[in-house]
Amino acid sequence: MNSSDIRYRFARRTPFFYGWAILFSAGAAVFVRNASAALTLAVFMVPMSEDLGWSRTLLAGSASAGGIAAMFASPLSGYLVDRFGPRVVLAGSAVVLGFSTMAIGWWVTPISFYVFFGIGRVIFGAPVQIGAGTVVSQWFVRRRGRANGILGSTHSVGMGLMPLFAQVLINTVGWREAWFWLGISVWVIALAPIWLLMISRPEDIGMKPDGDGDLARSDLRAGTGERPQAAMSTESEGWTLRDAMRTPALWILGFSGGLMFFVHASVNIHQAAFLRDQGIDATVAAAALTSLAAGAVVGSLFWGMLAERFPVRFTYAAVALFMAIVSLLFLAVDSTPKAFLVATLFGFGLGGLLVVPSIAVADYFGRRSLGAVRGFIEPWVGGGQAAGALGAGLIFDFTGDYRAVFPLLTVLGVLAAVLIVVTPAPGRPPVRTPAVTDPVTADD
Repeated sequence: MNSSDIRYRFARRTPFFYGWAILFSAGAAVFVRNASAALTLAVFMVPMSEDLGWSRTLLAGSASAGGIAAMFASPLSGYLVDRFGPRVVLAGSAVVLGFSTMAIGWWVTPISFYVFFGIGRVIFGAPVQIGAGTVVSQWFVRRRGRANGILGSTHSVGMGLMPLFAQVLINTVGWREAWFWLGISVWVIALAPIWLLMISRPEDIGMKPDGDGDLARSDLRAGTGERPQAAMSTESEGWTLRDAMRTPALWILGFSGGLMFFVHASVNIHQAAFLRDQGIDATVAAAALTSLAAGAVVGSLFWGMLAERFPVRFTYAAVALFMAIVSLLFLAVDSTPKAFLVATLFGFGLGGLLVVPSIAVADYFGRRSLGAVRGFIEPWVGGGQAAGALGAGLIFDFTGDYRAVFPLLTVLGVLAAVLIVVTPAPGRPPVRTPAVTDPVTADD
């Protein structure tokens, strides 16, 4: 009996819908990817720049370089998720992420830092982002909003705890050793649940999404169900990437996502440094990052549930508009209470950004080639993150502060909201004869 048989039998005998175990294992992956998150880099920004004499632009540029690399890795990651299944992709990603994080403190030059942290950013932005979101949307259709909300909140918990853990390590053992122990934590937390629990689709074990009964053995590869508010065909049909690329909706989702992740990266990477420039203590600034993450935990659940009740494009536009407004509030931060309040509000909006785009892609284009479609979308996200990280750093270097950054973020958020709300779902996919077969997925 091979490992797949053991996992499949275990999955069939659990007293609860096995999709929740899938959500747990995917959550482990998105939790640990925060070892290379912008907020984690933010707490290293000051000690590394002071110790090594590097500029903040140089440090932030590593995230930009990684984001650019993730743009090229995303289509390949989407293909690999569809071809080999999320288990192999996510487990391999955890192994590489752990090693690259540990290696940052071993050999410190600008080139080595860009290589190792850039690898982490590629893992963060491509295979983990695509693999975790795809497998959860495969297992949940009617309850996709709440499931992705829980996944997003898991990421947000890691987004809060990893920087705080890093700050404690920096205070205790120094920034070099802090990178090493962050890498070890990736392996300890993620590898076992991913390898032992992950299964690609409910149809692989004769189940339907959301726990809606079983399938006949002859129907194991047939999808099922349609979300009530989705203006698309049944999930079993869905869109191929080639057909999806002919729709305005896919391009608008990509471009708008790039704009919003410009906002996201600008704030996340530079927030701690901005707060310290405002006279706020380093530990308090790190704790404000944790409050941002706490807001994102609540926001992920809130916006995910909202996406089940209202058309997803309106929910997405509301997220963009909320983040645009809150970005301006950073200009008023001049004390610890204000720092915590604005960071929490921004995190609340960020929780929606971590959840709603994934729901929109799955609702619009179905489960058929979801990995490939997500692989097309993610380069826009990576490009936005790269531009935001570098752009905010350049504004600081040229002006001496970050205050010019936040009005720009507001403009970009409003633009994204307008583009999203005026672009409807694409409707039903073209009918092809003979039908295009699904890519074969595997877990081993």
